[in-house]
Amino acid sequence: MKSGSSRTRAAENSTDKTAYALAGVDINLADQVKRTIGQQARTTFGPGVLGSGFFGSMFQLKQYDEPVLVASVDGVGTKLRIASLLDKHDTVGIDIVNHCVNDILCCGAEPLFFLDYIAMGKLEPKQVQAVIAGMVQACREVGCSLVGGETAAMPGLYSQTDYDLVGFIVGVVERRSVIDGSSIAPDDVILGLPSSGLHTNGYSLVRRAFGIDAKPSCLQEFYPDLSRTLGEELLEPHRCYYAQLQPVSRLVKGIAHITGGGFMGNISRILPHGLSARLDKRSWSVPPIFELIQKTGNVNEEEMYQVFNMGIGMTIVCSPQQVAQVASVLPQAIAIGEIIETDGKERVILD
Repeated sequence: MKSGSSRTRAAENSTDKTAYALAGVDINLADQVKRTIGQQARTTFGPGVLGSGFFGSMFQLKQYDEPVLVASVDGVGTKLRIASLLDKHDTVGIDIVNHCVNDILCCGAEPLFFLDYIAMGKLEPKQVQAVIAGMVQACREVGCSLVGGETAAMPGLYSQTDYDLVGFIVGVVERRSVIDGSSIAPDDVILGLPSSGLHTNGYSLVRRAFGIDAKPSCLQEFYPDLSRTLGEELLEPHRCYYAQLQPVSRLVKGIAHITGGGFMGNISRILPHGLSARLDKRSWSVPPIFELIQKTGNVNEEEMYQVFNMGIGMTIVCSPQQVAQVASVLPQAIAIGEIIETDGKERVILD
């Protein structure tokens, strides 16, 4: 089934649909879902989409002097397990789009088009449609076209309740406007933008900390500090920073999306040789969910900052002279650190 371009390819070829259905793959059902997905996806199409429904989708670039294409791929990870246990799947559709948009935003790119891959043991139309509805919502909010994807029914490889979700995005930025961190210098300021929660990282640790797999009912427990149930907190969608950062991209020297690997694994990726980032952990308030995870799972603080975003979903680096102007556009931005010269052994220092 393909949404837009080419969507369900089942595990094997067969002309005997009845036998194939008995093997766990219902082509007729897949065709019905495909038509619904196609209708949803078309609502995201921008003027650059030339065609879909073929073996590949076509997109035309216009009005760029020296365009640089920026591509990224990522998955939602084991957050999908929480979605399955709660039978709520639209938020993970939002997650995958926003995660990918944030990744290419780190290069200064504008999102052009998005494709998805959903693999599952048994095609569940309501489940797939909910995931796609979330993707469509997120794509429309950033002007990104959902041009295609694939939903693969693979009985025997996945259980009937499990599925995987992967997103692929392509964006564009003028070569002169590429953000690559190369101009970052000592005394530059690091600003942090708040996250909406865990985003899409650390869920294997979270599941272990709360014993979710053994006792799924804990997801229904209400926590006063969270002002909602644990399940509601864990399914909070990954925040998208595109609308916030686009107006100030020309003032920014580097952007780091705080995803898997936490602060250490992501800020270091944008730093020139010989420079390190010094962060002041006291400069922002860590949301209650992270304190709850640390206490419940008996996780040491160092590991928390290596796994989770700890309340900061995106960091940006700019010169001291630009801080006031950036902050005027981004009132939520918090000064959380500075760039320093070091011997390069510790790329990110948490004080």
